[in-house]
Amino acid sequence: MLEKLASLEQRFELVAEKISDPEVIADQPAWRAYCKEHSELTPIIDEYRKYKEYENIIKDDTELIETESDKELIDMLREELEETKKLAAKCREDLKLLLLPKDPNDEKNVIMEIRGGTGGEEAALFAADLMRMYGMYAEAHRWKIDIMNSNSTELGGYKEISFSIEGKGAYSRLKYESGVHRVQRVPETESGGRIHTSAVTVAVLPEVEDVEVDINRNDLRIDVFRAGGPGGQCVNTTDSAVRITHIPTGIVVSCQDEKSQLQNKEKAMKILRSRIYEVMEAERNKEIADTRKSQVGSGDRSERIRTYNFHENRVTDHRIGLTLYKLGQFLNGDMDEIIDALITSDQAAKLSAGDE
Repeated sequence: MLEKLASLEQRFELVAEKISDPEVIADQPAWRAYCKEHSELTPIIDEYRKYKEYENIIKDDTELIETESDKELIDMLREELEETKKLAAKCREDLKLLLLPKDPNDEKNVIMEIRGGTGGEEAALFAADLMRMYGMYAEAHRWKIDIMNSNSTELGGYKEISFSIEGKGAYSRLKYESGVHRVQRVPETESGGRIHTSAVTVAVLPEVEDVEVDINRNDLRIDVFRAGGPGGQCVNTTDSAVRITHIPTGIVVSCQDEKSQLQNKEKAMKILRSRIYEVMEAERNKEIADTRKSQVGSGDRSERIRTYNFHENRVTDHRIGLTLYKLGQFLNGDMDEIIDALITSDQAAKLSAGDE
């Protein structure tokens, strides 16, 4: 690890020189690439240099203890040595985390899709609750949310809804939300007061650019139709809604929330690119399927990841066995305790896999 860090420090110094080189500055794409690399290396090098300082103090204190005769000074040096060793050990662990391979999608914006599953109208109502939860979480992080497509019910639920979230690190935190979310509560539609169990599926996709997914226009079938509201009520008098079918994969995307056909088509293409990218990523990761099973956040939509129990005011994440008895706060967007625990668990799994 230390050899790798020494090599990265040399690279960091070279990149710093390139950033201030007039010839590089004149080549803006190259200059931006160097700036990005410098930004990514900075926290690693800062921690590495801190670690080297601690190691120097440990070396100096050890030598002084061996040669010094003043007992009081030796006691002070030993106390400092023990404290510095603890700091150096923590630094080393932090460096291991910083050196973990980065998910290339972590800094991307997100496209989320929520679909009501088992439970009919109650599932649709809980889909609306999750939509509100993610909206409040995004607002707390000052991320921008944009509804892309929705299919609502008469009681205010969603059979399905797609939306984008724009903001630094959005995917790095929300990617753990992919999977089946189960709710246990007395439904608003139930008069007998019995607790029902319903399920909602959440998919989290990184937003991708045209250059990342090459879509042949000849592989697309594009249909236009009139947008409809709950119960089939017509809410538009023009054919503004768009349905795009990607023939090779069979992926179908519909958008109808915008009044303009062009805007709906642009949003549908954005979702389509992300879904095709997801399929491509799944194929790439078949070779490391066993490793992915040992990590949190594999993004398997069929996996039951969380239960929301209203009667017990409880939210339980089944992947890490964490239960919080503050369901109301969680549904109001206070999700960081579980998300932070998921990130920590994922990092631990990756570190463990790297040590094998």
